[in-house]
Order: sequence, then C-alpha cells, then structure tokens
Amino acid sequence: RELDNKNFISNNFLRCYYCKKELFARLNNLAGKFKINYVLDASNFSDRKDFRPGSRAKKKLGIRSPLEEAGLNKEEIRKLSKNFKLNTWNKPALACLASRIPYGKRINSRLLKRIERSEAYLKNLGFKQVRVRDYQDFCRIEVFKKEIPRLLQKRKLITKYLKKSGYRYITVDLQGYRSGSLNPV
Repeated sequence: RELDNKNFISNNFLRCYYCKKELFARLNNLAGKFKINYVLDASNFSDRKDFRPGSRAKKKLGIRSPLEEAGLNKEEIRKLSKNFKLNTWNKPALACLASRIPYGKRINSRLLKRIERSEAYLKNLGFKQVRVRDYQDFCRIEVFKKEIPRLLQKRKLITKYLKKSGYRYITVDLQGYRSGSLNPV
C-alpha cells in the first residue's frame, strides 16, 4: 500500500510519518474490530536518539511502546533476549528498504527490488549487517567495519553482480554500517 501513497513515494523527510500513520490507523481499526485494547510496537529507548518521524504518528494514534516506556535500550533488550534464550537475541536491525534511498528521490518498486536483491546477495556472501544505499547510478555499501576487508576481497564478485543490477559505480562506506546514515544531521 505504501507505493499508492503519494506522500510516501515523494520521499521527503516525513516519509516514515506517512507510512506509519497509515499502518497504525489500519492496526487501530483491526484492534477495534477484535476488541483489542492496545496496539504495540517494538520501539526502544535507543530510538529516541535518531530522527524518527514515524514516532510522531505513533503518538498521534495512541500506539504504545512497552520497551521504550520501560527505558530499555537495544543492548539491554539483546542481553535480556539472550538470557531468555530467544533465538532472535542477535538479529540484525531490519529497516524499511525505502530508508536506503536519499530523501527527495522518488521511491518505486523497481528501486526497492534492486536494493532488496543487492542486500540479499551480500548477505548470502556471509555479511551480517548490510545496507545498499541507492543513488540511482551508483550505490554505497555499508557493512560492519570489521567486515570491510572481507568485502574488499570479494569486490570482483560483488562488482559484477551489482553492475548487472544496474549500478554504474559501486562504492564502499569506509565508516562502516551506521543506522540512519541518510538521516539529516
């Protein structure tokens, strides 16, 4: 449904707000149908440090965030999850594919599929946390800093695949993976 929302595909700084507003409104409707008192999300206290326009929609629509309300940050949640032997304790962060496209560049299904395939390819090569930031003709790859040497060792394979995907230039971010690296400072 996001690709039917002109505010979402225009990809301005409030993209996440428009998406979350629609999502949470639908969830609130379902909750009402099934007489569910609260709709919850998995935001945590660490999320307060980042630019999160979707949080505004969450507050506006009365969505609760128990992990954030409890003051738990990402590391504490991982530690608790590990203590409870949850197999998701070390699961990589999964952000919306649209977050790989710089603000102001229109979002379409072709771009999202290209990003998804590119990241899947890199994950299949064994990289744990991957972002392929899409700038149309070129991409910027982010992996954990410690994985950059291995990424460079596989540069021929990666370059060949990404060029077939339509990128003319392939770059590596020497700063490594950073959550929200396309967000405004």
